[in-house]
Amino acid sequence: MKNDVLHEPYELVLKDLMDECPRGEHMHSFFELVYIVQGSGLQHINNNTFAYQQGHLFLLTPEDLHRLDFKEPTQLFFIRINTIYLSRNSQQESLHKLEVILKNASHEPGCILKNEDDKTIVHPLIEAIIREHKNKGLYHKELLTQYIDTLLVIVARNIMLSLPEKIDEKSEQKIVRILQYVQANIYDPEKLRGEHIGTKFGISETYLGRFFRKHTNETLQQYQTNYKLKLVENRLLHTDMRINEIAAEFGFTDKSHLNNMFKKHRGFSPSEYRKMFFGLGGDV
Repeated sequence: MKNDVLHEPYELVLKDLMDECPRGEHMHSFFELVYIVQGSGLQHINNNTFAYQQGHLFLLTPEDLHRLDFKEPTQLFFIRINTIYLSRNSQQESLHKLEVILKNASHEPGCILKNEDDKTIVHPLIEAIIREHKNKGLYHKELLTQYIDTLLVIVARNIMLSLPEKIDEKSEQKIVRILQYVQANIYDPEKLRGEHIGTKFGISETYLGRFFRKHTNETLQQYQTNYKLKLVENRLLHTDMRINEIAAEFGFTDKSHLNNMFKKHRGFSPSEYRKMFFGLGGDV
C-alpha cells in the first residue's frame, strides 16, 4: 500500500467528474482537505464509514487509512498541506492557532463542518480557491494563502466542537465553555488552576470539581493532563522541537518533569516515543 508524500508546502488538485474512485485504500504523510464538489457515496476511514454528499468537507490527517466508494459520479477538490506550510511564519504562533487540528482531526469520520453557519461560508470560499487556482491571476498566490488560512481557521473552530464523549448538544453551555477555556489556555498553568477557573466562571473550586466530573466522567486534572500530553505527542511527531523546549512551552518544571509525566501515562519517554516513529533518539 502506497503512502503518499507531499514535497511542496501545499498542493491544490481539482479532479474531473468520475464514475468511480481511481484510488484504493491508502495513507498520506500530510494533511488533506477533501471537498465534495458534486456526487455522493461512502467515505471509509480508520475502520469507520460515513455517507458523503455534495458540500461535505473531510479532513484527513497523516497516517489516516482511507478510501472513497462512489454511489454517484463524484467530483473532488483536494487541498494538501504539509508541516512546512503550517510553520512557514512563526512556528509557535502557527502551532498554537492550528493545534486543535493536530489533536482531534482523526477522532471522527465524516464532514468536519459541524457549525451550520460555517457550511454557508465554506462553499463560496472553496469556489474562490478553485477559481484562483485555475485562473492564476494577479497576486493569486497571496490570495490562495489567505483563503487556505481562513479555511483552516474555520476547520479548527469546528473541531473545537469535538469535546469529551459525554458532551453533546444537550450539555450545559457552562461545561462546554469551561472545556474550551482549558483548551485555549493549556499553555498557561496559572490560568488552569481550579481556583482561577472557578473565579472565571463564578463557581467555587470545590463545586467546579464535582461539576466537571459529573459532565465529563473525568476530573479536571485528568482532562488537562490528557489534553496536554496529546499536544506534546503532536510536538514530538510534527516539529523538531527539543524535549526541554516542549517542557518549557507547556509549563513543566523541566525536561525531567515532562519525561516522568509522559512515561507515567504513555509507558515510555518522549524521546522513545519520537524514536518509535522517526528513529530520532536523544534530546531532539
